[in-house]
Amino acid sequence: MQWEVVIGLENHVQLTTESKIFSGSPIKYGADANTQASPVDLALPGVLPVMNKQAVERAIRFGLAVGATVAPHSVFARKNYFYPDSPKGYQISQFEDPVVIGGALTFGYEKDGEFVTKTVNLTRAHLEEDAGKSLHEDYAGMSGIDLNRAGTPLLEIVSEPEIRSAAEAVAYAKALHSLVMWLGVCDGNMQEGSFRCDVNVSVRPVGQKEFGTRCEIKNLNSFRFIEEAVHVEVRRQIELIEDGGKVVQATRLYDPDRKETREMRSKEDAQDYRYFPDPDLPPLVISPEWIATVKASMPELPAAMRARFISEYALPDYDALVLTQSKAMATYFVAVVDKAGKENAKAAANWLMGDVSSTLNREGVDLDDAPVSAAQLAAMLKRIADGTISNKAAKEVFAGMWEAKSNDEHLVDAVIDAKGLKQISDSGALEAIVDEVLAANAKSVEQYRAGKEAAINALIGQAMKASKGKANPAQLTELLKAKLAG
Repeated sequence: MQWEVVIGLENHVQLTTESKIFSGSPIKYGADANTQASPVDLALPGVLPVMNKQAVERAIRFGLAVGATVAPHSVFARKNYFYPDSPKGYQISQFEDPVVIGGALTFGYEKDGEFVTKTVNLTRAHLEEDAGKSLHEDYAGMSGIDLNRAGTPLLEIVSEPEIRSAAEAVAYAKALHSLVMWLGVCDGNMQEGSFRCDVNVSVRPVGQKEFGTRCEIKNLNSFRFIEEAVHVEVRRQIELIEDGGKVVQATRLYDPDRKETREMRSKEDAQDYRYFPDPDLPPLVISPEWIATVKASMPELPAAMRARFISEYALPDYDALVLTQSKAMATYFVAVVDKAGKENAKAAANWLMGDVSSTLNREGVDLDDAPVSAAQLAAMLKRIADGTISNKAAKEVFAGMWEAKSNDEHLVDAVIDAKGLKQISDSGALEAIVDEVLAANAKSVEQYRAGKEAAINALIGQAMKASKGKANPAQLTELLKAKLAG
């Protein structure tokens, strides 16, 4: 049996507001338990929720970024469930009338050795409050409840079930993570729970139109766990069906140590939550003027920036897509090109996607904290372009600048001089080297003049060796060819 995987994601994005969604309580990760919970968060008798305008603004911002409809009229509902970390006995969320409707997200990823793009449609994004947290590890035989998170503003972003592999799921999650950080609506800190992912997974025979029974894997807080959990759950469902069993709709948790998913509870449907409009909150009304104000304050979006990189800097589609997958990378690239000139845009892209990225990954450093500034990288690119150093020597120069950790824009010249990496471009010095090599390699000279053009490579190699790698390769090759033709 050939199986097709069907995946939809629900991402809970913590919004970068100064206070909670319905109260003035602060939001500070790591604070002592129950020190950031007001009477509103604790649902004490007589309290009333008040909508946080900053949370709505961030929802509008996201909706505009993904080409969605920002609803002029949306409604908050009570989602009823009874968990110890939910002091109200319900969650204030949105159900039938969300603030953001539709939209789409385009992303790129590696597939079978090629870089491909895919667009996944979004169902909705709605505002809601977070619950508190149950603490099981710190108390013997009992659990503690920390309500600091209760009331934290969330934007839940729901995709259509259009994802077909673990790799696509991770690529989608990474693109969404990058976008919400780009927009400034979320800090993206997965370890602190600012960006959490629930993955709905089902399988069906290839060619079947009807979806299989889905299971939801809750609270995945790393891209690695998303990929692992999907693979594990897909394998579990296929083996279960092929053994004659049936998949039961359920909410499951992923255990990364045992590499397995296990049932948390049977999956509830909407009717189980008994949604009804919250009587304490009026409908949320968003005027066209408010939307226009938010739109005017937004940064250049990744799609627009990609198009600009292609038209303004003549970059290939692949380069433009990679460079705009993170705002930090795009900003750094633009700063390099502003200093180095548009003629060095492709070289800047190559260095950012190559040596810069690999060094950042190896050192575990974010681009914002890289010891080599955009101005310093631009200065190095200029030294490559004007023939001061070769591309090979530039790798040593970059490493030297990284180790120096200096803010000096002239650092590149100091490193070149200190390491003796300046390329020999003096025609007289190069001519002396060429004459010496030609005299010592008569056989290669004879072969080249007899029509074996590849013989010049041996001569170039000998000349580079004689110059200790410092000869300008282009000038050297040109001079050799002129001498051999004489």
